[in-house]
Amino acid sequence: MLPVAQILEEACKEAEIYRNAGIDGLIVENMNDIPYDLRVGPEITASMATVCAAVRQTCPRLPLGVQVLACANHEALAVALAAGLDFIRAESFVFSHVADEGLVNACAGSLLRYRKTIGAEHIQIFADIKKKHSSHAVTADVSISETAKAAEFFLADGVILTGVATGQEADPTELKVVQRSVQIPVLIGSGVTLDNVEKYTSANALIIGSYFKHHSNWKNGVDYDKVMAFMDKINKLRN
Repeated sequence: MLPVAQILEEACKEAEIYRNAGIDGLIVENMNDIPYDLRVGPEITASMATVCAAVRQTCPRLPLGVQVLACANHEALAVALAAGLDFIRAESFVFSHVADEGLVNACAGSLLRYRKTIGAEHIQIFADIKKKHSSHAVTADVSISETAKAAEFFLADGVILTGVATGQEADPTELKVVQRSVQIPVLIGSGVTLDNVEKYTSANALIIGSYFKHHSNWKNGVDYDKVMAFMDKINKLRN
C-alpha cells in the first residue's frame, strides 16, 4: 500500500487529467485497496476523506462522488459529507447477494436513515443492481426490472447497470428494460468504450474506469489521449 500522501498526489494528478479532457464528473474509489473486506477500518475512511477533499479542491466545479470498497456505503456517505462531494455509488442497496467478499445484505433502510441523521440528504445515492463480481442465485427469481423498481421504491436517486466483471459490457437490452421500469436515472457502470458507446447513449450517465487507463487495465495510469478521443466522440454524439 502506498503512503496516503502519495495516493493523494496520484489521485489529484488523475483528476487534473480528467478535468482537462472535459469529463463531466468524477468518482473516487479505493480500487487498489485489495483484498477487499466487508469490515472497513477507520484508517480507510480517514484516508478516503483526505483524498476526496484534495480532489474536490482540484476539481471544485465538477460533480464528484465516492465509492468505498467493499460495500462500505455508510462510510462513503460520511466521506462525501466531510469532503463536500455530491454523490456516492452504493453496493447492496436492495436484495442480498454473494460477492467476492462474502454474503452481503441490503442496506437501504439503514443507509438512508444514516444519511438523514448526519445531515447529508443533499448527497445522492446511485445504487448498483445485480452488480458485477457477484452471484445473484439467491435472487434468481427477481428480474432486473423488479430489482430496479425495488431500488426506486426504496428511494435510490438512480440505479447502475454493469457487466459481470470490471471492464465487461453491460447488456444494452437490460438498459432498455430498466429504463421502461423506473422513473429515476439509469447509469451504465462498466464496459463502455469508444467502440461501443453508441449502445448506451440513452443512459443518464456512463461510469468509465478501466477503458480510460493505459492498455485498458485498471491498475495503470490514465491515458489522456484515450479520454480526449472518447470525449470528442461524446460531444459529437450530443450534437
